[in-house]
Amino acid sequence: MIYTIAVQLDEGVTADSALVERAAAAVLAAEQMPEGCEVGIRITTDDELHRLNRDFRGVDAPTDVLSFADDGHDSRFVAAPDQPRYLGDIAISYQRVLVQAAEYGHSPDRELAYLTVHGVLHLLGYDHEQGPAEAARMRTREEEIMTILGLPRE
Repeated sequence: MIYTIAVQLDEGVTADSALVERAAAAVLAAEQMPEGCEVGIRITTDDELHRLNRDFRGVDAPTDVLSFADDGHDSRFVAAPDQPRYLGDIAISYQRVLVQAAEYGHSPDRELAYLTVHGVLHLLGYDHEQGPAEAARMRTREEEIMTILGLPRE
């Protein structure tokens, strides 16, 4: 399937943008999203994720990944007919990628792919904060997709 995945690397970030695109596309394909769906992904700094978390979620702390889903049919914005569906934007802290990879004992690539998968699943309505059953459902789906990517839990 063909999707539009725009990856932005902020200054000083050396992340693998092709891996980010591949991980996002794997989620969209696994979830059987129609061709042409669009996602924006920004790989940035801890400071920027802290600011976004504070400004948009009211949480004055850094975090690893944030997802900003489009409101879909309830959106205030009008989509042109027959145009691809815009799903939303994701921001990932590359500093958290490196720290968490070392903490969990796996590669930065696996952590970057995992956070991308996690963020895209949020855009599609998965929400681990909705209780243990939903958290387990999301974790299972994350690991299934990481296996598809060839990056299973070690």
